[in-house]
Amino acid sequence: MGTYNLPRNVKGEGRILFLFSAKGLITTCIGGAVGLLFYFIFSAIGLSIVGIIITLIFAAIGYAIGMLKVPNANGLEITRKTGGENIDDVIKRYVKFKTNKKKYYVYTKEEK
Repeated sequence: MGTYNLPRNVKGEGRILFLFSAKGLITTCIGGAVGLLFYFIFSAIGLSIVGIIITLIFAAIGYAIGMLKVPNANGLEITRKTGGENIDDVIKRYVKFKTNKKKYYVYTKEEK
């Protein structure tokens, strides 16, 4: 008898705590680290609650950058061009475009 590979659903096996992917966890930690700087500044003043809230906001922004995709909506030009792509990829391309000060083209293949 031969052996056969059975297909199985592997989406989500690369996730940590069913909420974070590796990239999402890294960007959340980076956002939290930036927020911790503000926490230490505000806790020195005596406003530690404000520092905690700012830390959570920065961690949420980091999570959104690492995990979410740009919505595919035709109402805005930016969402029409980048719809369905990860937010971090869009940010990387924007930074690369601004630092090189050159034209950067993305070609799409149109089928008729």
